[in-house]
Amino acid sequence: MSLKSEPFTPAECYADTAYRADSIPEQSYAPQNDMLRGRILEARLPWGSYLHLNPTIYQYSASWFREYKYIDKDYHDYTMINERRWSQHVVENLGSLYRVFRFLIFLYSHGFSLILPGGEGRAGGGVFFSVITAVCTILFVFAADTLLQAFTPLAIMLSICSLATVILFFWEKNELKFYKRNRNWTEELAFCRSTGMVNTPGGKLFFYEFDAYIEMTIGAQASQFYSLKVIHRYPHRSQQPHTKDPLEFNFTVDGSIAQLYAMWDMLQRYMDVSQPLPDVPQLEPFRHLDPTTKAYDEAGKRGRPATYWRDLYANSSDEELKALREAHRAEVDATAWGGRPDLMELSVPNYRETRKGEPEDVNDFGRFPWKTGKFVDRPEATPSVGSTDHPQDDTPR
Repeated sequence: MSLKSEPFTPAECYADTAYRADSIPEQSYAPQNDMLRGRILEARLPWGSYLHLNPTIYQYSASWFREYKYIDKDYHDYTMINERRWSQHVVENLGSLYRVFRFLIFLYSHGFSLILPGGEGRAGGGVFFSVITAVCTILFVFAADTLLQAFTPLAIMLSICSLATVILFFWEKNELKFYKRNRNWTEELAFCRSTGMVNTPGGKLFFYEFDAYIEMTIGAQASQFYSLKVIHRYPHRSQQPHTKDPLEFNFTVDGSIAQLYAMWDMLQRYMDVSQPLPDVPQLEPFRHLDPTTKAYDEAGKRGRPATYWRDLYANSSDEELKALREAHRAEVDATAWGGRPDLMELSVPNYRETRKGEPEDVNDFGRFPWKTGKFVDRPEATPSVGSTDHPQDDTPR
């Protein structure tokens, strides 16, 4: 892959430590991580073997275009993800009083509004409070001296909820104005594509030293919740200061277990400089700034206009975007995510022995309780032709 106008070599565009799936260095044995005992880590997701599907929450972001239009030329630095880093930390230069005031306004407007956030017309908490007050008013009518006295509590409640609804409307319309001047996504805690490093509170660590797990937590009434945890494999070099908790990152998606697999697929491709940036709306404005992606697009391999996502959101109705979102969700859920080898087995000597199984049916995992206990061995990974593994010093840093 090469640029049409100005050829480049990866060494000139990315740091020597940049991550490439076809050249993961040899590493030391994976130790028993005692910090993870007692947690329900159902499955460890495989390295490599990309299926090139992004989670629906990123592929069809509900808020992306509104942020893009408002932030405009500052979007590169104010967005969570750009061509350099996928930030995990936002710094707000705010006073404590402002934070408390903003939280109270948010709590009031979202808790007492007659409609739920999102503008879909669903009843909010204000309806519940108003109905309760209305029922009490009916009972109070017979004890009150006048009708005005009887209906005063209901009128006050309706006024409170109506004001909350108005504030919610303006909040959703102008919420970025509350944040833009104070919001600053940083590289202090981030996955950095150009360097292949993960910036953490304890220093910089190689991306390939992290593993992705599906963790299950038990909620009320024995309900099960699943999340994607990206956890550092070598805790002796990454124990968090002032705590014994493992170094980990949480990635949130909505929907099925398959969406978690898609999230890990997207994060790997984002960090892999041999791959173009994932083709999602948030990254489209920066594709020309990443050398690999620029070469990929200029070669016509993307197959889309440079402003595909911007034009789609500008010219599509909410109903059309919702239909596209649901179609993509169905595609992710129907994709066969299981049965793929794990490339990390070729770089970590005991990697396969530490956790080699995966759900027998990834797509049904977590959906049907009687299937969640069935695990099978992954296919063994085999070296690819031309792979260039280099030993890596694993001494504590």
